[in-house]
Amino acid sequence: MKKLFIIANWKSNKNIRETEEWLHNFSDGFKRNPFSLDNKEVIVAPSFTLLEHANYCSGNLKPPIKLAAQTISPFGEGAFTGEVNGKQIKELADYVIVGHSERRRYFHEDEEIIKKKIEITFKYKLTPILCVSSIEQIINLKSYILNRELIVAYEPLFAIGSGRADTPQNANDMGSKIKEIIDSTPVLYGGSVTSDNVNTFTQMPSISGVLVGKASLDPLEFLEIIKNA
Repeated sequence: MKKLFIIANWKSNKNIRETEEWLHNFSDGFKRNPFSLDNKEVIVAPSFTLLEHANYCSGNLKPPIKLAAQTISPFGEGAFTGEVNGKQIKELADYVIVGHSERRRYFHEDEEIIKKKIEITFKYKLTPILCVSSIEQIINLKSYILNRELIVAYEPLFAIGSGRADTPQNANDMGSKIKEIIDSTPVLYGGSVTSDNVNTFTQMPSISGVLVGKASLDPLEFLEIIKNA
């Protein structure tokens, strides 16, 4: 049985109170209706302002999750106002989302910036969740990621936040092409994932999980996604 990664990307949503409520409701929901997580790793990526409190609450509630940052500074410590570096993230999380299409689009992150971010994640022994929308993006980064531990998330641009998911077959075809370049890396699908369609993706042979956006904001819906994956 292949290992599945189920990742919640909260994007720029929730405050501290809402984060605490989500974690309590998620933990309570899982305790009321437990199911096997033997082959599943669940990862939640809140905003930077929420990571510390999410880490604290997780220590008390002990939900079956790990934490991720939504991005990382391409620089180390120093005079980089507004940036959050790898050393700081490592205290609170195990994973980092790198190269999300919204970072590329709205913050003009190009391949050079993404390369620097990948290097920083490896330096601090964080696992990058590298988001790509094309094979070209993987080819451009091949020398930086080959034989390294990471996760790749394929996110077709038309499916991000649109409610229109790609077809499982298209996602699987992309997963197969990515694995031809970096064979041992798990490839996830991201884009309008719900509890109703998640299994159609995770049952595909070249897809090893999902990156969930909007649907992950509801803790009970996210539990259903994990359960159905």
